[in-house]
Amino acid sequence: MKHSIDAKTLGEFSLPIVDAIQKCVHCGFCLPSCPTYQVLGQEMDSPRGRIVLMKEVLEGNLDADQAAPFVDRCLGCVACETACPSGVEYGNLLSSYRSIVHDRVKKSLGNRIRNWIVHQTVPHPTRFRIAARLGKLASPLSFMLPGFLKPMLELIPDSLPAKRSLPEFSAATGERKGQIGLLTGCAQQVLAPEINLATIRVLNRVGFDVLVPRGQSCCGALDWHEGRLESTRKLAARNFGLFDDTDAVITNAAGCGSAIGEYDVVFHGTDQADAARQFSGKVVDVSVFLAKQQLPPMKFNQPTKIAVQDACHLVHAQGIRNQPLQLLEQIENVRLVSLEESDRCCGSAGTYNLQQPKIASELGRIKAQSIVDSGCDIVASGNIGCLVQIRKYLKLLNSPIRAIHTIEILDQTME
Repeated sequence: MKHSIDAKTLGEFSLPIVDAIQKCVHCGFCLPSCPTYQVLGQEMDSPRGRIVLMKEVLEGNLDADQAAPFVDRCLGCVACETACPSGVEYGNLLSSYRSIVHDRVKKSLGNRIRNWIVHQTVPHPTRFRIAARLGKLASPLSFMLPGFLKPMLELIPDSLPAKRSLPEFSAATGERKGQIGLLTGCAQQVLAPEINLATIRVLNRVGFDVLVPRGQSCCGALDWHEGRLESTRKLAARNFGLFDDTDAVITNAAGCGSAIGEYDVVFHGTDQADAARQFSGKVVDVSVFLAKQQLPPMKFNQPTKIAVQDACHLVHAQGIRNQPLQLLEQIENVRLVSLEESDRCCGSAGTYNLQQPKIASELGRIKAQSIVDSGCDIVASGNIGCLVQIRKYLKLLNSPIRAIHTIEILDQTME
């Protein structure tokens, strides 16, 4: 696509932005893959439509506020990248653009309050736990609260699991193969601490010591997806150097792995660029790491049908599709069942279900119904956000299907 953007004005983001816009040939292959286009049916709510809008803003032909409603409705699922025959790196374009215009787009008071609450709590487990408990207490009074706060309360589980402390060091059982670091995530520690504990147990069983460094922080994913560049860098940099004594760094949250994979863009041109590159180069999703290991026998006591929901930030952002299937196939008494459009976004997408609750709700209902239609007993996913969203909409359908993390299934079935 031709443009007249002055790349010098884009600073460190000139390469990802200009490269993506130039590669887009407006072919339309992205349209069927885009969840918001499928729900809303508007050109400006499609990837190629948003690319045109972003180009016009950066060329100075359109005010950022005029483009904001359409750009803000983008999930950032990057399903369009998988479908694109021209190799447009839409995710890098979107996050870079959001960073450039972040301070130029006017937000309503309600949106500013909601965003402040999210960014002051979710990346910080202790604060988030307190906020979630207060939110649960306030739920009966939700009818009295302003509309922008209600989606936050609706996503809080009926009960929060007890706080679980992670050991700083867990030794391998059997033959030791090496030492692995574990990124613990932020919201996951509050909503589903068992995922990290299951990850540690499985890694120990396959021969790895697991180090959980104290002082690690949120990877910055939530901030980066909204264009909060400086806070993203500040959060991410806290983890640099903490995992130097490990052979690899494991993440079990697709959103974290995807954001860390964008550190080249986030830290481009800074004095921390090399440290960011070294750190991100060590990070690997738990499913990818385990798919290369010899696993002990695994078994369900009775025949169990499992469907895999492909988290967008695994399958589209990181190209991880087969590894979770390969792991689950090794479990005795498991039959994998297909899920229609398994890689279609469930509507979680970081904090999207808080910011765009109507669209997120529609996508959540579609995903839950496809899971029910699959006839599975369990639906597996590799991302905490997806699990929270899916559980909510399965509950609304009165479905007994369990939505759990892939690593928990491995942990529960290992002998």
